[in-house]
Amino acid sequence: MTPLAATLRPVNPDDLPAFHAVMMAAGMDARSNWNRTTLADLERSLLSPGSGGFLAVGAGGEALGCVGYRPDGDETLTLNKLATLPGARGTGLGRALVWQVEHVARTGGFGRVLLAVSQFNLDAVPFYEHLGYEVDPDAVYAHANPASPPPVVLVKAVLPSAALDDAHPHPRPTPTEDAHP
Repeated sequence: MTPLAATLRPVNPDDLPAFHAVMMAAGMDARSNWNRTTLADLERSLLSPGSGGFLAVGAGGEALGCVGYRPDGDETLTLNKLATLPGARGTGLGRALVWQVEHVARTGGFGRVLLAVSQFNLDAVPFYEHLGYEVDPDAVYAHANPASPPPVVLVKAVLPSAALDDAHPHPRPTPTEDAHP
């Protein structure tokens, strides 16, 4: 698929309907709690202290992808609600959204990013593994629904910004500069 031109920007309260629309259009299995997410749920999740998200917006102003994050203690930033419209898949947009959350983790002093994949969405696990995430059977996803099957939890250590600069002497583009592979 060809690269997709998109701008990634922090989510704001006015973006919640577009964020929700992308989530609902993502095609998650009907058994997933994902499909029962409301605008009030998004407001609590994305606009709580320390939490946030990003919206990927196409050249025409349409929302193409989204991702959220929230702190879980001092060491962990949890990535959640990653979604792209079906037509935007394979363009690097999902990867760019994940990189934005990793950047937030690095600059915020978190040591790792954690995410949970629903048992109804296990096809997503290889995507995250390709980005350096590893299944961690001992990690706990603090926001798991006790009425649902336990999710698969993946984690990735993130280096602080200064350590990343030392580890990669050649500058890497930030996701907002390069929203494709």
